[in-house]
Formats: sequence, C-alpha cells, structure tokens
Amino acid sequence: MDAISPLRAVCGSGAQYSGTRIDHGLSGFCSFSQENKSKSKLSPVMSIDLKEHPMASNQTLTALSTSSVVPAKATSIGMSRGMRWWEKSTKDNMLEIHSANHLVDSLLNAGDRLVVLDFYSPGCGGCKSLHPKICQLAESNPNVMFLKVNQEELRTMCHGLNVHVLPFFKFYRGAEGKLCSFSCTIATINKFKKALDKHGSERCSLGPAKGLDSKELMALASVGELKMNLDSLTMHQDLLSSSSASSFCYKTEQQHQKMVV
Repeated sequence: MDAISPLRAVCGSGAQYSGTRIDHGLSGFCSFSQENKSKSKLSPVMSIDLKEHPMASNQTLTALSTSSVVPAKATSIGMSRGMRWWEKSTKDNMLEIHSANHLVDSLLNAGDRLVVLDFYSPGCGGCKSLHPKICQLAESNPNVMFLKVNQEELRTMCHGLNVHVLPFFKFYRGAEGKLCSFSCTIATINKFKKALDKHGSERCSLGPAKGLDSKELMALASVGELKMNLDSLTMHQDLLSSSSASSFCYKTEQQHQKMVV
C-alpha cells in the first residue's frame, strides 16, 4: 500500500456505482451498460492517545471528553448534499412519472398543452448539467407541461419507448400527438429552445389529446408495461378520430372488460 492510501481511505474511496452504469462520452450523452457490484476497502485510521502527549493537561482532556460532535446531517452543508439533483425542482408544471399508466393518463389529461417528456438518469452527468436549464425553461414557460421520467426506475418502459441515450426528450401536444423527439446536452440546448418555441405557441384547440401513438402503446403492451389488448387499442385510436373522442378516457384491459360486461 502506498503512503497516501490511509488518507485516501479517510477522505473517501469513491465506491463504484452498482447496477446500471452510465458511460459518459465526449459529446455529453450517456449510454447504458452493466457492471458487477464492487465494494471499496477502507484502511484503518491511526488513533492518538492524548494522555501520553507531553502538552496535554487535565483541563484539556476534560474539555475534549465532555465536548459533543454535531452530526454532519444536522448542518446546512449536510442538508444541501442530501438533496438529490433531480429532485431540486418545485415548479408546478414539472411532474415525476411513476409508471406507464401514469404517463398515458398525464398525456391525455394535458388537453392542448404542450407536453415535454424529459428522460434522465441519476447517474448521467449530461442530465445533471442540463437539469438547471430545463428548470429555468419550465419556469419561463408555465403553460408547458414537463414530465420527468427516471430511466433507472422505469427502465422497461423507456426501452419500450425506444429511449437508449440520455438526456432524451419527446414533445407531444393535443390532437397532434407526438411532434418530435431528440437528444441534446447543455452544449446543444438551442435545439431544445427552438422546439419549445416552435410547438409551444398559443393556438386554438384542435381536439382532445391523443397522447402516445399506436406504435408506442403496442410497444409498452408488448413488454408488459400496459395491460391493454388489441381490441382496446383499436377502440382507443378509433375514438380519438371520431366526434365522441372528447368523452373518451384511456382504459386498461381490466377496465375495458368491465365495460364490456
């Protein structure tokens, strides 16, 4: 062991992240890969007996023994470090998605508002760098709905939606459904701003929200994220194109069976 190993152990060995690893390229994008779990090995820290120190007095030893140490988590620094970067948002128009059903319902309930799907991962450096800019754009565009999708928690759903690189964005609006999809970083944020300006302008409603298209719904159903049979999907698309679409809501397979009965 080298001479600085104990110091490195005390200051932090940098334990590797287990499970899905995010590989960072020069472009700022993140791709997904797997790695084995590893544990950091900490070296013992040398202890000092103050009683044997020639400069130590009885008063000094008494003061040290009766003093209390404030836990790191009680300090302001500890609290700020404890807050995870992807949770640092209190905007009313930013919503965290928890399931495929939650995503479908949120898109359909958005009406004619522009909806931006923001796919990210806690271990993605590009996502972390871009997040403050996305929060600023959400604040300056209150009529736009931002739906945040954590790839780590909803990996199967992201795979079904053909999301394989991060950060990644999909734009949806009303009766038009999906408008565009792309990946960008902090260096190419203008691409995001242009799409926001192009599709976020005020307009008259063109009809009820379409949400995910047939291909996306079938992909989620095929990987088990949505319990939706082919008949339900066909009815969903038919009603969207009919005049009675305004009274239609997305139905899961179980709900659809109850309606038929």
